[in-house]
Amino acid sequence: MDKWRIRRGDTVQVITGKDKGVRGEILSVLRDDRRVVVKGVNVCTRHQKPTATNAGGLIKKEHSVHASNVMLVDPSDDKPVRVEMKIVDGKKVRVSKRTGSVIN
Repeated sequence: MDKWRIRRGDTVQVITGKDKGVRGEILSVLRDDRRVVVKGVNVCTRHQKPTATNAGGLIKKEHSVHASNVMLVDPSDDKPVRVEMKIVDGKKVRVSKRTGSVIN
């Protein structure tokens, strides 16, 4: 399995496609398909039938995008950054390649 440098809850920026430049939080990671679901990205509208618990109507829902189409946003300078893994004080942490700061 490939190494994943992005996790649920991270802020990412879309680097290609129709939503290029949009930032959002990762809602879920689909590791088997190499895809992520990002809040506010690739939003589609679908028709939902009413049920006992749901009113139905037009529902807006985020669909997944490929993990290679997003980059993690570095919290220290608020720019997209490549990430590398390093061992700091006996723990494996994510480190920004540009600034060298640890990303939590």
